[in-house]
Amino acid sequence: MRLLKRAALLAAAAGLALGCLSACGGTPSGPHKSKNGIETSDDGAMREELTSLELAELMGNGINLGNTMEAYGHLSPGVGQEPSVYETLWGQPVTTQEMITGMKQAGFTALRIPVAWTNAMDFENGDYTIGEDYLNRVEEIINYARNEGMYVIVNDHWDGGWWGMFGSADEATRAQAMEMYTSMWKQIAERYKEYSDYLIFESANEELGFRLNDKDIAADSGSLSDEECFQVANQINQAFVDTVRATGGNNKERFLLIAGFGTEINNTCDPRFQMPVDTAEKKLLISVHYYDPSDYCIFDAVANWGDKDDYNDQNAMLAKMTQFTEQGYGVIIGEYGVLMENGTMKEGTADYYRNFLSNCDLYGYVPMLWDCNNMYDRGTCSIVDEEVASIYQEHSYEAQAAQGREAVEAAARTYLDETLAAAPDGAGVDENTALAWIMYNSVDWNVTYSVGDVYDPDSKTAGIEAVDVEITGPGTYTVSLDFTGTAGGYASGVGFAALAIANGETLYPGCIINLKEVLINGEKYTLKGRPYTASDDGLCTRVNLYNGWVSAVPDDIRVFGGGGKTGVTPTLLDADTIGNVETIEVTFDLVWEEAAE
Repeated sequence: MRLLKRAALLAAAAGLALGCLSACGGTPSGPHKSKNGIETSDDGAMREELTSLELAELMGNGINLGNTMEAYGHLSPGVGQEPSVYETLWGQPVTTQEMITGMKQAGFTALRIPVAWTNAMDFENGDYTIGEDYLNRVEEIINYARNEGMYVIVNDHWDGGWWGMFGSADEATRAQAMEMYTSMWKQIAERYKEYSDYLIFESANEELGFRLNDKDIAADSGSLSDEECFQVANQINQAFVDTVRATGGNNKERFLLIAGFGTEINNTCDPRFQMPVDTAEKKLLISVHYYDPSDYCIFDAVANWGDKDDYNDQNAMLAKMTQFTEQGYGVIIGEYGVLMENGTMKEGTADYYRNFLSNCDLYGYVPMLWDCNNMYDRGTCSIVDEEVASIYQEHSYEAQAAQGREAVEAAARTYLDETLAAAPDGAGVDENTALAWIMYNSVDWNVTYSVGDVYDPDSKTAGIEAVDVEITGPGTYTVSLDFTGTAGGYASGVGFAALAIANGETLYPGCIINLKEVLINGEKYTLKGRPYTASDDGLCTRVNLYNGWVSAVPDDIRVFGGGGKTGVTPTLLDADTIGNVETIEVTFDLVWEEAAE
């Protein structure tokens, strides 16, 4: 990544350098009223020569105004209510200037405002007009942030899942979705076009990916193949850029944030995802989200983080986004966070944030904390934990501004290296050991055991008793999980399950797992089909017991007794009828093809 001169960036932040004012036809006059009569302190200045990489460095740390303007109330209470009705629908208070001022004082210099625009749109009847009061309220919140000199991102969030219209089986519905999308962004762009380049438009949220097949609103959705999901996502992002640019004025050069595929790092780095073509030069940024591992960050299943595997996984995943910075795109981590358990922080949260923010410092990413009045208390207008509060102050733009990019990067590299070296080893296995275990997630994701191709028995819900066994060659083995010691005393159904052998592909190449018996709660369980042996990473051998994400059985599978793909399935367990699982036990033979025939 190109290093920047700090003096030039500081001047750009103040709107005094890089030729930015000449593009505005003169020096901005300071606070003024927008064309809709709402007063704003934004001066309308555009810094034409500023690139998205440079902008990313200026933005510093950010925070989301979560569960607020994206609270969905289109169906109930319905279109046309006062904006505050929607704003408070998911339990948040009405946003005030004091709340946003507190965010700035806490070290956040950018605000992301997720929005559900269809709250004020009668789109079912073909009317895509966004209500004026709703536009006004979003503008007021934009102004709260601009009053503090903060950068602002506005998007269209989940919005009730209308995005699934793009995956409808009906061509007319798909066309309606694109018409609605472009109409929405034309209105938003026109309404806020006089704002400076401190205001950034974001094309979408997590729905711009496989969730284009969501059935929340379009019941006949699901028609898109994986390949088509990539194609349509690319088309939507291109339509976003074209629509905003066509509105002219400041929007011809405004920075635009392109939602990555599903905002997932791996899928966004997939070559099938393409950044749109833009008439403006170096004005596009890319957005992804980071909640890894989800069992720790999102769900209550895992209560701690911080061994060497955890650090390695985080560092490696975040490093992948450098493929975009190397192409000249600024990277914004639009959401991340460790959700709190009953108002308290999980063990390792502070370490997680410090390492995450150091990665962002190293690569020049913009981190945007997802928060819904939890870590940042909108009542006290402050961060609830002193250690985390100090972390955000240390990594704030203000604290780092005088250091220079090279010094910030060097400090981040030193921290990451030293922290990884000092982290405790995980409880996994070395490359010369093959070990079998059961990966498991309950249907509510609150009970988990070592899900993922890397064996990690520390990644589990407290109270689980596991029997994992070392594989020493061909033979019969039994593995099991006992959930009776967990808080609930059982796993609620099954969301994912697999029998896995760490290093099976390298130590026992070509092996086949033949399931002999599965016991659920001590009773013999009849599987729904035939199992197959495969590997996702070329290291871990596995048989899916229940994997609803496998849309098509791979070609390179190994099946006991031959017969090809006839009757094989990744969903051997019946998720609809399995009920509460107190124990699961799997007995299997490890064999080779010649023995299986």
